[in-house]
Amino acid sequence: ADYLDNGNNKMAIQQADKLLKKHKDLHCAKVLKAIGLQRTGKQDEAYALAQEVAALEPTDDNSLQALTILYREMHRPELVTKLYEAAVKKVPNSEEYHSHLFMAYARVGEYKKMQQAGMALYKIVPKNPYYFWSVMSLIMQSISAQDENLSKTMFLPLAERMVEKMVKEDKIEAEAEVELYYMILERLEKYKEALDVVRGKLGEKLTSELQSRENKCMAMYKKLHRWPECNALARRLLLKNSDDWQFYITYFDSVFQLIDESWTPPAEEEHSLEGEVHCSIEQAVNFIEERISEESKSSRPLRGPYLAKLELIRRLRHRGCNDEYKLGDPEELMFQYFKKFGDKPCCFTDLKVFVDLLPPSQYTKFIRQLLDVIPLAAAAENEVALPGDIKALQQHLCVVQLSRLLGIYHAMEKKQKLAVVRELMLRYRHGLEFGKSCLKTELQFSDYYCLLAVHLLLDLWLEGEEAAVWQCLTLLEEGLSHSPSNAQFKLLLIRIYCRLGAFEPVSELYSSLDAKHIQHDTIGYLLTRYAGSLGHYAAASQSCNFALRFFHSNQKDTSEYIIQAYKYGAFEKIPEFIAFRNRLNSSLHFAQVRTERMLLDLLLEANISTSLEESIKSMSLSPEEDDIPWKDLRDNRDLTVLFSWDPKDRDISEEHRKLSLEEETLWLRIRSLTLRLVSGLPTLGHTIQPKNSEKTAENGVSSKIDTIRALLQQLEAAVDSGKKFLEQKIQYPVLGPPPTRMAGFFSNGSCQCQTSLFYLVSDIYELDTNGLEDSAEIQERIGNSFKSLVERLTDLFNKCKGDLIEVRDGTLKTHPNLLENLVFFVETISIALWVSSYCDSVLRPFKSNLQKKKKKKKESSVAMPPVFTHFLDYVTELQTLTSNVIDHIKGLEIILTALKLEELSLKDTLLLQEEKKFTKTVQGKVQSSYHHSVQEIGELLKKRLDTIKKLKI
Repeated sequence: ADYLDNGNNKMAIQQADKLLKKHKDLHCAKVLKAIGLQRTGKQDEAYALAQEVAALEPTDDNSLQALTILYREMHRPELVTKLYEAAVKKVPNSEEYHSHLFMAYARVGEYKKMQQAGMALYKIVPKNPYYFWSVMSLIMQSISAQDENLSKTMFLPLAERMVEKMVKEDKIEAEAEVELYYMILERLEKYKEALDVVRGKLGEKLTSELQSRENKCMAMYKKLHRWPECNALARRLLLKNSDDWQFYITYFDSVFQLIDESWTPPAEEEHSLEGEVHCSIEQAVNFIEERISEESKSSRPLRGPYLAKLELIRRLRHRGCNDEYKLGDPEELMFQYFKKFGDKPCCFTDLKVFVDLLPPSQYTKFIRQLLDVIPLAAAAENEVALPGDIKALQQHLCVVQLSRLLGIYHAMEKKQKLAVVRELMLRYRHGLEFGKSCLKTELQFSDYYCLLAVHLLLDLWLEGEEAAVWQCLTLLEEGLSHSPSNAQFKLLLIRIYCRLGAFEPVSELYSSLDAKHIQHDTIGYLLTRYAGSLGHYAAASQSCNFALRFFHSNQKDTSEYIIQAYKYGAFEKIPEFIAFRNRLNSSLHFAQVRTERMLLDLLLEANISTSLEESIKSMSLSPEEDDIPWKDLRDNRDLTVLFSWDPKDRDISEEHRKLSLEEETLWLRIRSLTLRLVSGLPTLGHTIQPKNSEKTAENGVSSKIDTIRALLQQLEAAVDSGKKFLEQKIQYPVLGPPPTRMAGFFSNGSCQCQTSLFYLVSDIYELDTNGLEDSAEIQERIGNSFKSLVERLTDLFNKCKGDLIEVRDGTLKTHPNLLENLVFFVETISIALWVSSYCDSVLRPFKSNLQKKKKKKKESSVAMPPVFTHFLDYVTELQTLTSNVIDHIKGLEIILTALKLEELSLKDTLLLQEEKKFTKTVQGKVQSSYHHSVQEIGELLKKRLDTIKKLKI
């Protein structure tokens, strides 16, 4: 066992063998040997050995534990349940084995059996937790039941009765048990009863979370629309803590609800269960004013009361009545707020919510008013006034962010924008002085100046200023050198390098972000969208693996979380874990990465290192199966991960999100159908059947071609939807979601090539079943297809011609679309070759039959059917075309190597000396990345050329 723990698996196997020589039937040694075998990649032997032991139904703890570990590593948790079912039969009173059995069921989600196992445990050892495990399993059955009705009429009422029994017998001990009771009542929509539980004696046990009882009461009051109680409770909680924002929202909601219902307090008795109620705007205004005057006496400044006043103004304006309550002018209130909290980073995000209360005509005046109160000092007459400490810097940063948000920078001319960029960079470099003592992992105080400068330059780039994008990269690389763990710098660099078509620097940046767990799903798209499409095949494989490793381990991890939740009685977390697992399983990104990863593997290996058939088998792919949950696809991407200070009309909107999801889904459908069509090629394998025989329908091949034809129709439909979608000509904001590769796929002709290749498969199959006699028409059709395919592929190649990087008026311009076209060319030619080898497998037997006939008849002139000549010409032309592309790529490599970037006199005299070295680095990175892409594409094409040469019939 020690050897296994240290990862020395071979020694572990040897030691186990020694033991087994002496004691032939030592179960535990056998299992430990099996674990060693499993870890050295001998899965089949390990499984056989484990089943040998399992068949004996062991009951010793060591063997059971070891087998559990082994099955878990094999990803076969269902075998653990069988193991403990047998153990429990033999040792019926073991508390330990029963609880292991319960946990084994929990791992595979067998809720009904969990319920039974929990009750069996409770009978052996009447401990409360076991009883409630059983109750929770009922709730899980209700959650997983497809039939809503069943869950509300059977599972939940049964769970409720089980808990009520414990309540009546006064056996409720722990807080978790009360939580569980509350959860059942809430799911049964018995809100009144739930409220009584929380307010009653049982509710006293709810102590682990702050305000747990109050929050639960509030939730029930809202469900029951008991606004007086909502209001009174919120009021009471705000008197205790006037900084708790959620209760301000509830307070306002309930006040306006009561006004709309014209509610009046009863004359005699209490206003409500929770005490005094406010039901008029005057009371609300007074209440907020009181909170503000209270705040002035507090030991630390509180933001809540001031923001609540702005929130109240916003709500009153929305209702069309503001002026008569004399709450003050929003502009003045925001100014006062800035004076109080301007040196805190949260000041900008607080005010951002309320800027729409300002009239646009006042924007410039408002910003000037804020600037006037910041203590800045200029060294000389015409120089920029700079802050003297971090507080002043923070205040100034807040104003700059607000200026961007109010669109003041957007309205400027190019010259003014460049002047602002200069000033921001000056302030950025000056601000670095305050952060000299910062650790490497801390951000510099002035980082946002640099980011804002880059945002301004991005505006200029989008307006057609080519040099601006290089300056963006320069400034970001400089920023990163001072603040190496600033994620915003890295994310923005990733986006810009990808837009320029350079993937090489991106993998390093992404891994330095050190994305954890769920982030592989939320921000992984930044990497996987560009990896394959820019020709960095090795890096693409790696980035897909990152993501897939997370998705696969999520399955295993979630069951562990669920088990921990049972052990510690955190019942309300269990449905959350299940929902989390479902959300990841139906993740759009997961489906995309799975599909692209398989296409990539086929592209790199099929018919090069292994046959197409073997590759497809190893991925257990089949054309009939579709494992993507189309109806439940979840878009878990975080599209706002890049900070943006843009005004609402330029920022990413709900509409953009919807459109992006639609586009991603359409593209995924096209890719997944392409993959399934390719996986169908080997299934059409050549089976010699006499013409018109009965057997064709039975041996399943004819149904295989039907599958392929059906998929082809679906592909056509998906392509049509894609084209319709693109007619809308959608432009996402520059920092919003990146567009898919769909537009390029259609415009460069890859799409037409790939579909006609699959149509060709259908024709060849027809030729195969009809034989060569009287099939002149099909042969001619196939001949024409070959011809038009070569023309289309040549067109596609022509769209790849041109310089990838060119120097124009002293600035660099990259052409990533040419690179993407080249990548599509490689993929399309690979599909063409897979289809050709299918043609080859059909035509070869025909040819050998003809030669046999020729020998029999001893005639020299048996005419060769035209299809052979067509195919030979086609293969020769493919070979020539591929050789031409390889030569073109060699040419590109030479141009890229010869491009002397140092000699680029970047005419932008705005660049300072220290910036120039970063510009050099940046351009070097882009050049090297393009060079690398072209090399990888060239290497792959050479391998494909070798496969073409083998295709002579």
